[in-house]
Amino acid sequence: MKLDAQALTTGLGDKVAIPDYDRDALTAGIVHVGVGGFHRAHQAMYLDALLRLDAGAGSSGAGTDWAVCGVGLLPGDARMRDVLAEQDHLYTLTERHPDGHEETRVIGSLVDYLFAPDDPDAVLERMASPTTRIVSLTVTEGGYNTDPTTGEFVTDAPVVVADLEHSDAPSSVFGFLVEALRRRRDRGLDPFTVMSCDNIQGNGHVARRAVVGFARLSDPGLADWIEEHVTFPSSMVDRITPATSEAMVADVAQRTGVEDGWPVVCEPFTQWVLEDAFVAGRPALDRVGVQVVDDVEPYELMKLRLLNGSHQAIAYFGRLLGLEQVHDAAGDPDLQAFVRRYMHDEARPTLPEVPGVDLDEYEATLVERFTNSHVADTTARLAAESSDRIPTWVVPVVRDRLAADLPVDACAAMVASWTRYAEGADERGEPFEIVDRLKDDLVPLAQRSRDEPLAFLSRRDLFGDLAADERFTVPYLRTLEMLRSDGARATLQALRA
Repeated sequence: MKLDAQALTTGLGDKVAIPDYDRDALTAGIVHVGVGGFHRAHQAMYLDALLRLDAGAGSSGAGTDWAVCGVGLLPGDARMRDVLAEQDHLYTLTERHPDGHEETRVIGSLVDYLFAPDDPDAVLERMASPTTRIVSLTVTEGGYNTDPTTGEFVTDAPVVVADLEHSDAPSSVFGFLVEALRRRRDRGLDPFTVMSCDNIQGNGHVARRAVVGFARLSDPGLADWIEEHVTFPSSMVDRITPATSEAMVADVAQRTGVEDGWPVVCEPFTQWVLEDAFVAGRPALDRVGVQVVDDVEPYELMKLRLLNGSHQAIAYFGRLLGLEQVHDAAGDPDLQAFVRRYMHDEARPTLPEVPGVDLDEYEATLVERFTNSHVADTTARLAAESSDRIPTWVVPVVRDRLAADLPVDACAAMVASWTRYAEGADERGEPFEIVDRLKDDLVPLAQRSRDEPLAFLSRRDLFGDLAADERFTVPYLRTLEMLRSDGARATLQALRA
C-alpha cells in the first residue's frame, strides 16, 4: 500500500502504528531547516509522540500548535521535497533492536515542506509568519560558517557576500534567519526562537554568533534587536540514524506492506537534553521524555566527546581494516579496546560532573549501541565530513588534556588514522570515496605528509597550533608511521599493548 494521507483511512493501521490525531487540525509552529534522517528520527518523532499523547488523553492539546514545516536549502534536497509531497509528508520510522525486533510507525508531525531554491520568498514568509514560533536547525557542524579555531563568524565567505547582496533571496541558513527576523521586527511581530539541533558544543551559542554576526554586517540595529530579543537554546541530541539504503526501503515494504519512498531506520535509543530558553513558548516535550534543563553543557560534552569522538575512532581505523559496517568495526576486539581507551582514559577525564548519569554505565551502553548489527550503520558515513567533526569533537579533548599536561596518545592516534585515511586508499590500494567539503585540500596534504610529516597538521583552521606541540606531534607521527609501515591491525595491537 502506498503511503499517503488516504492510506491512513483505508487499512494501513492494520500493518503499522499510524497517527491517531487529526493532522488537518495541526498548525506548523516550527519551521525546521535541514530535514534529513536524523531530524525525522528525533525531533519530528518526539513531536509525533506528544501529539499521540494528547490524542490518547482525549485532549485537543497545545501540542497541535507544534507541527513542523520542513525547509530544504540545498539543490540535493529536491528529492526530499518530491518524496514527501507524494506521501502527504508522511513517512515510516523503524526502530531496530539489538535482538532483531523491529517496530515501525508512521510519523505525522511533519505537515509541509518548502524547497528554498524554488521560492526563497515563500520560506522567508513562512518564517516571518506569526504562527511560526521556533525555527530549528540540523544543518551539520559545518553549516554555521564559524572559524573552528576562533569560533567567530567568517564574514568574507562567498555565501555571506552573496546573501548580503541579495537579502530577499538568500541561500544560507543565516541569510534566511536574519531576513525573516528583519521582516518580523519591521512588522511589529515578536521574534521566534532559533533552536540548533546539531552536534556542536554550545550549539545555541554557535547559532547566536552566526545569526548576530551576519546581521551586524548589514544592519547593526537589527543585530542589537536580535541579541536583545531572540533566544538560542542549546541542546544535546542523540540517536544513531544511518543513511537510508535501498535495502532498508525494500525491508520496510516487504515486512509491513507499506510503500515508503524514504523511510527512516534507527536504533531504539534516543535522548534529547534541551535548555529551557524559548522566547515564544515551546511544546511540552518534557512530557515525552525530553530532559528540559537549565544547563545543557555537561550532557553535550559527555555526548560529543564520548559518543561522537568514539565514532571518529571507529571510522578511520574501521575503513583501513576494510570493515564497512559499524557493528563489525566496533565489535573488532583490537578496535574496541582502542575506543574504550579513548573514552575512559582520555575523553572522560575532561568532562565535568554530569547530573544523574553513571558514566561507567553510559560507556557500556555506547559499546552496546555501536555493536547493534541490526542498525546497519556504515563506517563510510562516520568518516564523512571529517573536517567538521574532528575539530569539533576531538581537538577540544586534546586541548583540555594538554592544558592539564596530560598525555594525548589515543587522540593523536585518531588524528593519525584520519591522515592515513585521507590519502584516499586502503591498505590494498583500493580507493576510498572521500566525502568532505575540504577534500581537494586535505587529500593532497595527507599524501604530502609522507615526505613532509606535519603537512596534514598545517591547517591552522582545523588544528590551531598543534603542529608546534611535541606532546601531540610525537605520538601522532609515531602512529602515522606505524600505520604506513605495519598497517592498521598491527597499529591497533601496539596501541592496545
